[in-house]
Amino acid sequence: MLDFLYNTVFGRIILKVLIQPPVSKLCGAFMDSRLSCLLIRPFVNANSIDLSEYIANDFHCFNDFFVRRVRPGMRVFDLDPSAFVSPCDGLLSVYEIREDTVILVKQSRYSLKRLLHSKKTAAHFDGGYCLVFRLCVDNYHRYAYIDSGVKGDNHFIPGKLHTVQPVALEQLPVFTENSREYCVIKTGNFGPIVQMEVGAMLVGRIKNHHGRHVCFRGEEKGYFNYGGSTVILLVQKNRIVLDDRLIKATSEGRETPVKMGEMIGRKQ
Repeated sequence: MLDFLYNTVFGRIILKVLIQPPVSKLCGAFMDSRLSCLLIRPFVNANSIDLSEYIANDFHCFNDFFVRRVRPGMRVFDLDPSAFVSPCDGLLSVYEIREDTVILVKQSRYSLKRLLHSKKTAAHFDGGYCLVFRLCVDNYHRYAYIDSGVKGDNHFIPGKLHTVQPVALEQLPVFTENSREYCVIKTGNFGPIVQMEVGAMLVGRIKNHHGRHVCFRGEEKGYFNYGGSTVILLVQKNRIVLDDRLIKATSEGRETPVKMGEMIGRKQ
């Protein structure tokens, strides 16, 4: 279906409608309704989801199921304060930020100024790392703070809602076109970082719990409603040393599966 939408003329005509926020809101209203419960079991079977990992609830709608919580102990954060960890489950790619530009996939080039809509904020991360965590529909769709510190204001940037699947990433600068929200977190161990959540097709709702906030390592920051989506971290130069396997995999065009709380690097 995605190949049809992004790679055929008729599909692209339909796509122009599907990526608009009102369509996502309409879909979201259905996913909040009792009727959407009919989709839960087929979705579980189609995506081979192991429900034993999650707290069983009497789900009132599909979105209740989609944002289900894992059982205690299923996502353990590394307690070593020098450990740099993943904020979520997903498929990870890592990129060096050079002269405000992150080259992500094929011909797509991402300017941090366009990503953040802030030249001043972007300048602080030149020479650092951009970590892209792509969540698939079968992933845990809650995300957390990777370190204790002080969280700043949320900055929402309206936009379209393309899928974050490779078929779209290969053709369009999705992350600078989609609706997204970010904040700067002054962490105790890794300096200032940017954490950004990016909406995707049929995901009009990014649910962050806090405005300005004193946060702690492993505390839940928020969650996505239905669909795959993306969390992006920006880290300043000379703050962390990432696991070599992550850098090697990205250079070979491969994403690395990671879990929330898993160590992916260390404080430099």
